[in-house]
Amino acid sequence: MRIHHLNCGSLRAIPLLGEERLAGSAPGQLATVCHCLLIETDSDGLILVDTGLGIADRHDPGRTLGADWVAYAQPARYPEESALRQVVRLGYAPEDVRHIVLTHLHRDHTGGLPDFPHARVHVHPAEYAAVTDPSNPWHRHSLDRFMPAHRAHGPLLTAAVPDDGAGWFGFSGEARPQGLVCELVLVPLPGHSAGHSGVAVRDAGGGWLLHAGDAYMYHGEIEQTPPQRHPAFVPIQDGAQTDAEAHVATRDRLRALHRDHAGQVSVFSAHDPWELARFTTPTGA
Repeated sequence: MRIHHLNCGSLRAIPLLGEERLAGSAPGQLATVCHCLLIETDSDGLILVDTGLGIADRHDPGRTLGADWVAYAQPARYPEESALRQVVRLGYAPEDVRHIVLTHLHRDHTGGLPDFPHARVHVHPAEYAAVTDPSNPWHRHSLDRFMPAHRAHGPLLTAAVPDDGAGWFGFSGEARPQGLVCELVLVPLPGHSAGHSGVAVRDAGGGWLLHAGDAYMYHGEIEQTPPQRHPAFVPIQDGAQTDAEAHVATRDRLRALHRDHAGQVSVFSAHDPWELARFTTPTGA
C-alpha cells in the first residue's frame, strides 16, 4: 500500500498565527487547502479519501459550488489541483479509482465525484441516511449541502457497514466500507454534519492515519492547551455545524487521541495547510 497526500483545492488565504511561513506562500498568509488521500492498493485498486474540488468546479464555480460560497471561500481555479489531474500525473487512468470514501457530503469534499462516475462512494451510515431518507430530521439540511452538480451523474452512494468490534481506539459506532479488503474504518466524529466521520487507514508501517475531515480545522485545536481556534475558520465551523456540543466533544476526543496515541495515530484535518505540509514537505527542506 502507498498513500499520497494531495491538495485538491486551494481556498481563501488565512493569516499566520505565529507559525512559520511555508515556502511559496505570500507573506503573512497561507492558502487553505482541501487535504485528500489517494491510496494505492493491490486488492482494491485506487481509493480516494475525499475529493476536494473537481474539474467543473474550476470552470464554472458559481454554478457547481454556489455563488455565495464561492464569494466567501474564493476557490482557486487551477485544474491541475483536481484529484483527476493528479491521478493521471501519477500514471493512472481515472477508471483506476474504484472507491471513494468521504468524511461527509459538503461541497468542498464532493466536487471531484463527477470526475470518477464509475467509482463506488462510501459514507458513514448516518450520513447516508441523512441525504437519502426524507424522514430524517437532517435530510433537507444535508441535501442542501450536497450540491446538485456533484450528484447529477447518480454517484454510487453506499452506506458503510456498522462494525460490531471493540471500537477503534475507544471510539464507538465505526463502520467499514463494503467490498474493501484494505484496513480502512469510518470513525464517527459528530458535530459538523449529520453523519460526519473520520477515515482511518492503516499505513504500510503499521500505524494509522486519521483523516478527521472538518471535525476541527486548525492544528492548534488539538495540539495547544487551551485549544486555539483560528479566527478565519470560526465562522465556517459555527455556521456549518449541526451540533455545537457534539462538535466540542469530538474535538476533545481527538485531542486525547493525539496526546495519548501520537506514536500510533497521525491525526490531520481537511483544510489546515500546515498539517498538509508535514506530510508533503521532504525531510530537511
